[in-house]
Amino acid sequence: MDPKDSLIEYPSDFPIKVMGATHADFEATIVEVVMQLDPTFHAGKVQSRPSAKGNYTGLTVTVRATSREMLDDVYRALSSHHMVKMVL
Repeated sequence: MDPKDSLIEYPSDFPIKVMGATHADFEATIVEVVMQLDPTFHAGKVQSRPSAKGNYTGLTVTVRATSREMLDDVYRALSSHHMVKMVL
């Protein structure tokens, strides 16, 4: 894909929603996964929200996207993790 065909200008801050079952290590695990792909990422770039019944936790992680490939890598890493139910 030609970079000029993208709707996203790189680099840019890009929020990604990650949902999974509520677990004590969920947020720390997701932070660790994202840090492997975005060296500027840290726990301060995460917003957490429990579901109404508390069974699930939704996280918004804001990555510094430098390319389409980098975003694809983050989505693949998150979607394939066993603790993650959904990535948007």
